[in-house]
Amino acid sequence: MNQLLLKQLSKITDEEKNILNSGRLDMSVYSDNMPSLVDSRKLLEAGKLFTIRPNTRFIAFPKHSHNYVEIIYMCSGQQRHIINGTSEIILKKGEILLLNQHASHQTDITGIDDIAINLIVLPQFFDTAIEMIGSDNKISQFLFSGLAGKGYEINYMHFDVADVLPVQNLMENLIWSVVNRQPNRRNINQITMGLLFLQLLGLSDRLVTGEPDSAANTIVMSAMTEIEQNYARASLNNVAKRCSVSAAYVSSTVKEATGKTFKEHLMEKRLSKAETLLKTTSLPVGDIIITVGYENTSYFYRIFTAKYGMSPKTYRKQYSG
Repeated sequence: MNQLLLKQLSKITDEEKNILNSGRLDMSVYSDNMPSLVDSRKLLEAGKLFTIRPNTRFIAFPKHSHNYVEIIYMCSGQQRHIINGTSEIILKKGEILLLNQHASHQTDITGIDDIAINLIVLPQFFDTAIEMIGSDNKISQFLFSGLAGKGYEINYMHFDVADVLPVQNLMENLIWSVVNRQPNRRNINQITMGLLFLQLLGLSDRLVTGEPDSAANTIVMSAMTEIEQNYARASLNNVAKRCSVSAAYVSSTVKEATGKTFKEHLMEKRLSKAETLLKTTSLPVGDIIITVGYENTSYFYRIFTAKYGMSPKTYRKQYSG
C-alpha cells in the first residue's frame, strides 16, 4: 500500500484516544438502542450508500451484527475474528473478509500497527457490481443472501489474496477515492467494486465461506436472482419453473425466509433502481418509471413518496449532482 495513504489511515482517531484514556468502548458511536447491532445510520451520511472507516484499535470489539454489508481489508498487521461464535479467522495483511447482515462477529484487541479498513456498504451500492459480474456466482449469492433469514445465507467470505496484485490495487483505489474525496467517486467506486468482484470470482481456491446447503435456500436464492436480473419483468412464475415447484410454494418460502414477500422485495429493488437513475441520469421521470417496470405513474409516485418522504422530482433536485 502507498505509504502516504497508510500513514493517513494509521492516525489515532478521537475514538481511539478516548479508549486509551478510559479503557472503554463507547457503543453509542455504533447504535442508539441495540448495542449488539451496529447501525448504518450512525456511520453513513444521510443519502450515502458507502463509506470507509479505520477499524478501532486498542480494545476488543464485542459480539455484534450489522444492518449493512461490511468488507474488512487488512492494510498491515493482523486481527483475530470470531464469526457466528464458532469460525475463527486470523485476517492478515492484504486479506479481505466480507460479512453479511446476519453474521455475528467479534474481534480481538489490536495494536497500533494492526491497521484495517472497514468498508460500510448498503446493498443498493452493489447494483452496478452485480450487473458486471452477473447473478449466478458465489459473490452475488452472498449479497442476495443478506436479505434472507437465518439458515438461508452465505454469511461470510474470506479471501486470502495478499499476493494478488490486481486485487490489492483495486482495494487501494477504493480507499484512496474515499479518503481523498475524489470527484464522481460514487460512480467510480461502484465500478471499482465490480472490477474487484470480477477479480475475486477467479480466486475460488483462495476462498473460505460460511454456506448453507438446502432446497429452501436454492429457492430463496433463485427468487433474489430473478429480482436482481430481471426486476422490470420479474415474476414468481419464472422462479417456480426454474425450481420445479408451484408459485405459491416459492411465495411462502421467500416470506418465511426473509420476512418479506416476493412482491415487497421486487418493489424495493425497483425503487432503489429508480432512486439511482434519479441521482445519476437526466432521464425524464416518466421514462424512469417505465424502465424500472411500472406502468401506473400515480402508483409509482405514491409508493416512492411513501418510502422517501418526497416526490421523485423533489428527490432529484435534492440529491442529484
